[in-house]
Amino acid sequence: MSPTMLVAAAIAAAAVLLVFWGLFGTRRDDVQDRLERYAAGASGEKSEEKRQEQQTLLEQLASSRALTDLNKVVEKRDWGANLARELARADLALKPSEFLAIRAGCIVGLPAAVVLLGATVLPTVGNPFAYLLAGVVGWWLPRFWLNRRKSQRLKAFNSRLADTITLIANSLRAGASFLQSIELVVRESQPPISTEFNRVIREVNLGLPFDQALNNMVRRVRSDDLELMTTAINIQHQVGGNLAEILDSIAFTIRERVRIKGEIKTLTAQGRMSGYVVGALPIFLFVIISAIAPQFVGPMFEKPPEAFGLPLGVVVMAFGALMMGLGFIFIRRIVNIEV
Repeated sequence: MSPTMLVAAAIAAAAVLLVFWGLFGTRRDDVQDRLERYAAGASGEKSEEKRQEQQTLLEQLASSRALTDLNKVVEKRDWGANLARELARADLALKPSEFLAIRAGCIVGLPAAVVLLGATVLPTVGNPFAYLLAGVVGWWLPRFWLNRRKSQRLKAFNSRLADTITLIANSLRAGASFLQSIELVVRESQPPISTEFNRVIREVNLGLPFDQALNNMVRRVRSDDLELMTTAINIQHQVGGNLAEILDSIAFTIRERVRIKGEIKTLTAQGRMSGYVVGALPIFLFVIISAIAPQFVGPMFEKPPEAFGLPLGVVVMAFGALMMGLGFIFIRRIVNIEV
């Protein structure tokens, strides 16, 4: 095995370790550990020694002093605080440094995997353009995963919010207080509705004003419908009025908005599918042709001809990829209609 393949294999292994540490390395915080040691009583020291002996490599990495300091440094930065907020919106039990470790592992791991693939199975991908493309995909993939988790959680929250508001209004008509109605929502609803309203109850029990607890939930979820409900509740607390009727009106408005969004999504389905085809079909054909007949793709990465110091085929592919990306973005902007 050549030294290049050995280095690529070592980098790929380190990248996999980084990704797995980010995903599974830390799931127990210091507060939970201290509470368990306190509850253990006299046997706390023995259990702590036993737990340290049974720690895996990932847990030892996660509990190291250097990584703890790295977490503190990252969370003190503005971009670290914004990243922590986005992780909370996606309901991911990850620290910002862990997400950065996953991203670093993908950035160095995918090009290393392409190096190994080009040296063993597919010689066609053994070129700088493929390495650069793999690095870009590694940089983009964790962010895509995070944004998808956020959008799925927001969609699930908005789809159940109207029924939740109706449940609160009916509970208020039955004579319960607003906080008791929130507790009913926590018992009867499913995540993410129950999770977010349970946080509101815990913040209120810890002494936070009720309106501020609701505003914190709005910052976590970033839902326009939830912001409408929160604004109406805060105004009602200041000026008074029948809160049940107000919530019924808001629930009706939210249901109508969801219905209109569904109709728009149906009418623009063809345009959205065209965007997916425009973006995916050339890449799919290139991969298939590279696997079936690599002699047709190989000359694109040879010199001469060349332009800007690169093979002319690489320049043409980069220009085509740019045009496909712009076309996909334009199509998405056209069919994205706000309600």
